[in-house]
Amino acid sequence: MESVHDPYAFAIDDAVAVALLADFQVRKAIARGDFDDLPGSGEPIDLPDHHDPEWWVRSLIEREHIALLPPSIQLRKDDAELDARLDQLADEKAVRREIDDFNALVIRARYEPPAGPPLITMPRDPDATVAGWADRRAARGRKPREAAGTDVRRSRRLFRRR
Repeated sequence: MESVHDPYAFAIDDAVAVALLADFQVRKAIARGDFDDLPGSGEPIDLPDHHDPEWWVRSLIEREHIALLPPSIQLRKDDAELDARLDQLADEKAVRREIDDFNALVIRARYEPPAGPPLITMPRDPDATVAGWADRRAARGRKPREAAGTDVRRSRRLFRRR
């Protein structure tokens, strides 16, 4: 007895079914003219001269201005910028939280195997850093009054009289 084999009856999985449906919808849209007169139609595509498999990562880095640095270098930058970040905070509790977060990053990096240059950044002393923040804050508070040449006590007294 001869077996009957239908070449059009075959099993397909979900991925193939989705691909076939998508292809069918695209072909119908082309036939309707949905892709006619799109912006950039007929213009050359800007392609690089050589094939770069990581082109999308490079374009993302350029577009978003992302700096990919080894942890030791990134921590050096963070350490250099920490005082400026602290100066923008309003209270001592937030300053201490920021210092604790920075110290946790440094300590975690010390326990990881080095990926790049050696880690020379040390954790910050919270009390000394808070004292420096308070001194800078007090100095910023004095500068505008000193520059204006007004006596603080006199301006407060005038304000009370009114």
